[in-house]
Amino acid sequence: MRSFCVRCLRPESACYCAHVPQLETRTRVVFLQHPRERRVAIGTARMAHLSLPNSELHRGVDFTGHARLEELARNPERVAVLFPGEDAISVEDARANPPETLIVVDGTWPQAKKVVMRNPLLAGLPRIGFVPRRPSNYRIRAEPADHCVSTIEAVAEILGQLEGRPEHFDRMLGAFEFMVDTQLERQETRDGPGRRRIYKGEWRPPLELRSLAEASEHLVLFYAEANAHPLEADIPPELVHLVACRLATGERFEAVIAPEQPLAYSTPLHVELSEEALRAGEPRAEALARFEAFLRPEDELTVWTTFALDLLWSGGLSRKAARNVRLATARALKGKAGGVEQAVEMLGASAVNPWAQGRAGRRIAALESVVRDLVARGLATQPPARLPRTGTEG
Repeated sequence: MRSFCVRCLRPESACYCAHVPQLETRTRVVFLQHPRERRVAIGTARMAHLSLPNSELHRGVDFTGHARLEELARNPERVAVLFPGEDAISVEDARANPPETLIVVDGTWPQAKKVVMRNPLLAGLPRIGFVPRRPSNYRIRAEPADHCVSTIEAVAEILGQLEGRPEHFDRMLGAFEFMVDTQLERQETRDGPGRRRIYKGEWRPPLELRSLAEASEHLVLFYAEANAHPLEADIPPELVHLVACRLATGERFEAVIAPEQPLAYSTPLHVELSEEALRAGEPRAEALARFEAFLRPEDELTVWTTFALDLLWSGGLSRKAARNVRLATARALKGKAGGVEQAVEMLGASAVNPWAQGRAGRRIAALESVVRDLVARGLATQPPARLPRTGTEG
């Protein structure tokens, strides 16, 4: 099975992340991507999104009831849609009162038109059209007309004109050109048949794995340790060690939290941290405030067991979207998943070196290994080799 980059979702051999710049903008860019475009390996909306920290990406066709789109539609004087049409204003006119937020619809022309027509909220917003300075360089995908360009080319063009910095935003196209050149080179050197589209009846990854892959950009892997007393002590467990990793970027978080209750005799042994280290930990309120600042609104906390989440919620953190990957692992194994450290070996996943202290350090590294493997399986276009049976299977 091929390894995939969880940031750009391309095979590691074709990863373009090294060519993606980080470009600051005055304009907030909101991508609305047709779901089918998500599965197009040579699509460019994600590439543009990765280049622009001041951007967000939403997928769908009908955005009725979508809180973010409704929020934007309430301020039509500050929001515009990048989409051609008879009622679209020119970039020159838009520069006189530039939008604070630009909505970009991503998909083939029929798909993009369907998104615009399906959502009356978009119809109530002003549109901007433009004529590109040069023809598209999208040599691996046919455009319907000479003036049509890819999503990333369109965004680079419109931002360059709106903000008066075309050279600055042309830097976005480095990753695009690398992808195009790499794809053409592979087409020229390929000996076997080309890759086929997946049609009804052909193999697809299980739904749990596809869902995980589609959400990979927003996954924050999370593990927690507790100061846990025996049940007869009637003292609830409390959070004492918190570790997290943002899958797409590798950003990491760790907090050792000083216990507020009596320290259970077995806690240092189980969490593999000394009593001195635990008692010297930071106050709970400060640790949770740091973790709140680490998280983004669209993040999904990703755990192996819900016990870690229970510790977090009882510790006082506001509840967020969360998912348990143990079921997806069991689906990939076609049997019981066991513990997260066992699952690394059972999946045959590449090990990640521990970067945090104690048992939590091993387990968050194991969780990262497992999720990276599951995301690769969710992106695969061919079934993986049959896994050997293990003694833990049901």
